[in-house]
Order: sequence, then C-alpha cells, then structure tokens
Amino acid sequence: MAKDDSKVNGVARCSFCGKSESMVHKLIEGPGVFICDECVALCNDLISESSMYTNRTSSADVNMVIPKPMEIKQKLDEYVIGQDEAKKSLAVAVY
Repeated sequence: MAKDDSKVNGVARCSFCGKSESMVHKLIEGPGVFICDECVALCNDLISESSMYTNRTSSADVNMVIPKPMEIKQKLDEYVIGQDEAKKSLAVAVY
C-alpha cells in the first residue's frame, strides 16, 4: 500500500499502488486521495468476479429442490429410533 500522503514533493501518486502520475494513463483525484486507471480496472475485475459468484450461487439456490417435511421425517426415521415429535418439529423447522 502507498503512503498516506498521496502528493509527495508535488507529484500526485495513486493512494492504492503508489504509482506516480507519469507512470499511469490516468489519475483520478478525490478528496485527499488519488486512484489510477489500473487500480480502477483491478477493482472493477474484483467486483465483476464477486458478482458472477453471487449470481451463480443465487441461480443454483432457485433450482434447488427442497424436500417436504414428511420426506425429511422419513429420512430421519432411517437414522433415529423413536423421538417422533422431535423429528416432526425438526422437519417443519428446517423446511
């Protein structure tokens, strides 16, 4: 990370990577900070990747088949002996 001082000896530097104005194509100034076009592109890529992952996860959730409480209880019956009220409550709660 670059120094907190974005302007050293009158030369503007990217607050993220520390490159000077002459080392990048464009340097955007904000209140007390600078960001270069390369860091903006990197941030854009990170956001796009994150968005793609989120979209993939959401679409998978939409297509997921959720078993009915009765089916959940039947599966629990295979593993748990007795405790019918608890199995019913659990099946309804997770549904």
